[in-house]
Amino acid sequence: MRWILSIILLLGVSLHTFGQRKDKGIVRSDTLKTGGNLKLIGIPVLFSTPETGFGFGGGGQLFLTGESNTFRARQSNILFTGIYTANNQIIIQALPQVYFGKGDYYLDGSYEFRIYPNKFWGIGNDTPEDNVEDYDMTSHKVRVDFLKRLPPSLNFGFRFNFENHEVTEVEAGGILDSGEVPGSDRAVIVGLGAIFNFDTRDQVEDPHGGYYVTFNGQFSSENFGATHGFNRFETDLRAYRPIREKGLLALRLYVQNNFGDVPFQAKAQFGGGNMARGYFAGRFIDDQMYVLTAEYRWRFHPRWSLAAFGLMGEVSNITQNFFQDPKFSTGGGIRFKILKQQNTLVRLDVGIGEDGNSGFYFGVNQAF
Repeated sequence: MRWILSIILLLGVSLHTFGQRKDKGIVRSDTLKTGGNLKLIGIPVLFSTPETGFGFGGGGQLFLTGESNTFRARQSNILFTGIYTANNQIIIQALPQVYFGKGDYYLDGSYEFRIYPNKFWGIGNDTPEDNVEDYDMTSHKVRVDFLKRLPPSLNFGFRFNFENHEVTEVEAGGILDSGEVPGSDRAVIVGLGAIFNFDTRDQVEDPHGGYYVTFNGQFSSENFGATHGFNRFETDLRAYRPIREKGLLALRLYVQNNFGDVPFQAKAQFGGGNMARGYFAGRFIDDQMYVLTAEYRWRFHPRWSLAAFGLMGEVSNITQNFFQDPKFSTGGGIRFKILKQQNTLVRLDVGIGEDGNSGFYFGVNQAF
């Protein structure tokens, strides 16, 4: 029943907040204008997921509306959220995306701070459920991508990545307590990378058409202060095909490959609200992973839409072991566009995996 309560509270708070257009209180409208060239959208957050239990918080998306350097329908913005959960987790996140000049250069970054009690089943694609153990970890993560647009749709740039993970508590006698898992006490990841992408989407938050193809390679080096040295390669292929007037088919293939001394915090993680709905985030982890997702989206109202998805994927220590035991999941959900004039939306999904795995997921914007 927790997920039903989450839906009611989420919609109730959202509609109540966005409906106060004539009040003179703190919230006067669904858009809080902070200046002639700025627009702030408030986002209340109430949810329940397998990883967090019940959670609440808030955030917003700040747009630079007066700039003339937009590319297609995109504007410089910062999406930020702060969340506290019933599992005593604290998550603070900021996601800036800033365009420079006439949109020929842009910065795409993220900052995340977590105090995060979590679960661990071990490494591999077939870890049994009774392996599960609890651990606590505090993390700081910073990622900065700076890209140059090569008209009309190509982008090339560089990435700086820094992560500091402190494992503060583990179960006595458990897998992490053995010290045999890389990163079981601490992991610092520092390195640089290169990014190449091809992007014809009409928008980022809720694409109505186009393609997104990105390849990036990065490394973590002890020469930069990292505790572990390894290389990572990611491939993310997405396609958005309109179907008649109100439908859309979204397809995604994501592949991650890690090589070297990879701490468990940096290994590919199968599960979660953005990657493999229906499984606990990190239910299966290893050096290699692929996830293939198909999602049908139907917009039955200018601000409301429904979605149904199916996915398959798995993790492995080497890519030659792929397709030995793929995991499957299906599900769907509802989306609400917060403002008519902006593309930001909130979504609520249910995912049903195999062997009793399932979950409900709240998110901002589409999963991909």
